[in-house]
Amino acid sequence: MYGCVKVSTQVSVDYLDVLQQNGLPFINPRKDIAEDDMDVNKVLFFFVLTSIVVMVVLVIDRHLKVLYSSHEIKGFVEKIKGMLDSMDDGKINISAYDTAWVARVQDVNGHPQFPSCLEWIMNNQLPDGSWGDNLIFLAHDRVINTLACVIALTFWNLHPSKCQKGVKFLKENISKLEDENEEHMPIGFEIAFPSLMDVAKKLNIEVSEDSPGLKEIYARRNMKLAKIPKNIMHKVPTSLLFSLEGMPDLEWEKLVKLQCNDGSFLFSPSSTAFAFMQTKDENCLRYLTNVVTKFNGGVPNVYPVDLFEHIWVVDRLQRLGISRYFKSEIKDCLEYIYKHWTKEGICWSKNSNVQDIDDTSMGFRVLRMHGYDISADVFRQFEKDDKFVCVVGQTTQAVTGMFALFRASQLLFSEEKILDDAKKFSYKYLKEKQSKNELLDKWIIAKDLPGEVGYALDVPWYVSLPRLETRFYLEQYGGEDDVWIGKTLYRMGNICNNTYLEMAKLDYNNCLAMHQVEWKTMQQWYVDFNIERFGTSNITSLLVAYYVAAASVFEPERSKERIAWAKTTTLVDAISSFFDSQQLSKEHRRDFVDEFRNTPSSLHPAKYGKPWRGLMVALQGTLHELSLDALMAHSRDIHPQLYHAWEMWLTKWQEGADAIEGQAELIVQIMGMMDGRRTLKELLSRPQYRRLSTITNNLCLEISRYNSKETYISETANAKRENIMQELVQLVFSNSSDDLDLDMKQTFLTVAKTFYYKSYFDPETINVHISKVLFENVL
Repeated sequence: MYGCVKVSTQVSVDYLDVLQQNGLPFINPRKDIAEDDMDVNKVLFFFVLTSIVVMVVLVIDRHLKVLYSSHEIKGFVEKIKGMLDSMDDGKINISAYDTAWVARVQDVNGHPQFPSCLEWIMNNQLPDGSWGDNLIFLAHDRVINTLACVIALTFWNLHPSKCQKGVKFLKENISKLEDENEEHMPIGFEIAFPSLMDVAKKLNIEVSEDSPGLKEIYARRNMKLAKIPKNIMHKVPTSLLFSLEGMPDLEWEKLVKLQCNDGSFLFSPSSTAFAFMQTKDENCLRYLTNVVTKFNGGVPNVYPVDLFEHIWVVDRLQRLGISRYFKSEIKDCLEYIYKHWTKEGICWSKNSNVQDIDDTSMGFRVLRMHGYDISADVFRQFEKDDKFVCVVGQTTQAVTGMFALFRASQLLFSEEKILDDAKKFSYKYLKEKQSKNELLDKWIIAKDLPGEVGYALDVPWYVSLPRLETRFYLEQYGGEDDVWIGKTLYRMGNICNNTYLEMAKLDYNNCLAMHQVEWKTMQQWYVDFNIERFGTSNITSLLVAYYVAAASVFEPERSKERIAWAKTTTLVDAISSFFDSQQLSKEHRRDFVDEFRNTPSSLHPAKYGKPWRGLMVALQGTLHELSLDALMAHSRDIHPQLYHAWEMWLTKWQEGADAIEGQAELIVQIMGMMDGRRTLKELLSRPQYRRLSTITNNLCLEISRYNSKETYISETANAKRENIMQELVQLVFSNSSDDLDLDMKQTFLTVAKTFYYKSYFDPETINVHISKVLFENVL
């Protein structure tokens, strides 16, 4: 009735092409084993022997290929650990603009207070006569840096030839300001640049003022100055403290009360230098002296940037897929962030009296994802009139600020309305920017910011699998080419560098090599047990099962877990499909389950003639194989536990439950046993484990009722599944008195997300993801 073993003709030709192109030809199944001739012992023996031989050959081949890459990865790990261990108040490059402001500070005798700043200016003029970022030409950046440096040298009557070259550059390039994108204008440029032009006039530095672009800048300045609430900025800390050097008519006796603890005005060297020139405040001088000493002459455009660096380092390592190598360093970063977290939020530096939504959102996200207890109420001060702003007191948004808010809001717990509002607002904002092709940002020039935002919008966090995100991010991350926009362009070496990128690519390809080996063994398993004849559609279903496991649990050391996951999924599908397709009675289901219960350790399952005999062979043979894997890896016999876990699922299924019911829990249980750290008895005894199981099972059942490939998902149904997901997220990332470890809790979330993923995307999209994640090396 069942014929001989054969492969479905529905297997995607695209996949076969991909496999062949990558040196992974599809394993043609054997056609010489018919069910009637199948002896159980022979089949199991043949399967185990074949699996061992294939695995040994493939593993040897893989180890030869990755031996060198593993050595390289070790070198990268040591280098990056050194970088992370040396993190202090932030690694940031020097700003010519800010250095020029500090260079103009006079000591009590009227001499340069910081001659090393003048020396830095002398030594860092670019060949074209300008100062600024030497890797990217941005007219705004070059012009304001150059004008500030020419003013500093002229002020002290130094190096007239350098000044002449600088003026020549300004005259030739100032007209380019009108052609540049407004989003890439440095912070406060429309205030600071006209102020510098006024100083240049007083020093008889001739720079053309006839450019239409300059007239536009002056108009912007007048408009912005008219909007500045002078009464407020003198009373409470605002972001205006960052750019005092361009503002007239300031009341310094009030402003000095708004200094940061380190003596700075919102950690800006240029703003603080200007303040010192006006007030001679010793705290300002103390800050400037410390920063000049720290950077051996020059100063950055902002300092410290410690929270900014600690937060973004964690985010970058996670998204690049290499965070597992730096667990202790990441833990230190998180403890540092949490130590300086406040109920009002944070900004780029600790002990700030001004907060911004970008750093607050990113800090919230990394802390919540690692189980820290923080309240979503931190976002309330950023909401005004049903909108969210970047900084309290402002009325504007920025792409990266809203992007960070959107990413943070997806980790909302049940009843966190503020995050739900933030999610809706940021999503709408980003979608509108995307539709207008306006995904440029005023805070960063990144390799592919539109791609990053597009991924977040198209692949919500609930369905974003770790390896899928990493595969796309490896193409979006610019490494050392990504540059930030402050008052000038600046670079954060511990956040954006090629060392992370090169290691991440190497690690990805190394993992990919192992995944491709495992895919071969999965095909062999599928063929040896002739799984297809039990009703599973075709080998593409096996590929999807392996893909979601490998994209979620990708680490080489977790090979046994993901293989067990994929085989469990395939067997569950095979059992339910077979009994449904053959229209077998409830009695057949009962006989199948009884047979399983009665032969938990037998290699003689089922009498000849049973329609499900081959299926029992496949199930018990696979459990023997998994038991052997665990025994060899952890010296622990999990065979009875595996049987018990499967018996619980089979019992529910026999009693009429949907096949999906309990499937996620079964996967979690088997993964927990395969990692060698937990027994089934330990898991089942924990109240929180049982609660997690219930919520996860409910979620997967709800998802299965509305499959996006077949049924329109109503708003009510979608809201219900999101509410359950929020409950699961809250249970995973919150602490309780009877707590499981975070890894175990996250396993539930990891598995649940794959069910959501398969329901969310259509088969064609999943095919694209599989091809990219499993069969394309990162170049």
